[in-house]
Amino acid sequence: MKDHTFTVVVDDVPLEVSYAPFEYNTETRFRVSYNNSPEVVFTWDSSLGRLAAISDESSTMPEPVEVAIAEKLVSRSR
Repeated sequence: MKDHTFTVVVDDVPLEVSYAPFEYNTETRFRVSYNNSPEVVFTWDSSLGRLAAISDESSTMPEPVEVAIAEKLVSRSR
């Protein structure tokens, strides 16, 4: 997967993020990988009011990384 890429910096560490949007039940979701990590799916979480990682692999993603990636995905998809 390497449809789109961007870099975010979290705690002074640059992360190379690649992502691919896809449709699921009329909703846009994103397959995301950072620094060649396992792929994680992001979707809108209305209880958080933001995109959030939902796949099994997301449990190992630090929250600051998840938030930074989610914010960048939203800004790029506008």
